[in-house]
Amino acid sequence: MCRNIRPLFNFDPPANEEEIRAAALQFVRKVSGFHHPSQVNAAAFAAGVDGIAQICQKLLADLVTTAPPRDRVLEAIKARERSALRFPPVRRSERAGSP
Repeated sequence: MCRNIRPLFNFDPPANEEEIRAAALQFVRKVSGFHHPSQVNAAAFAAGVDGIAQICQKLLADLVTTAPPRDRVLEAIKARERSALRFPPVRRSERAGSP
């Protein structure tokens, strides 16, 4: 859906305020259709981001699991590996317009 909306639950270290806010911002951008709202809509947009961030923080605090926390570094490595399989690098000779 959006690049910054990622699973935030059950990680070690836990999701921080900045990550939660980035996810809330992407959600509000998607729902509102605005990347940067006009001055007229700026207050409503900011209030939406704040509200979603607060709800997300409460949700993450209230969730319970028996699974061990996932390692952020290891999960990032796995994501890069999956991405490399889905989108292999293009060699210069394969690019459009190359001689």
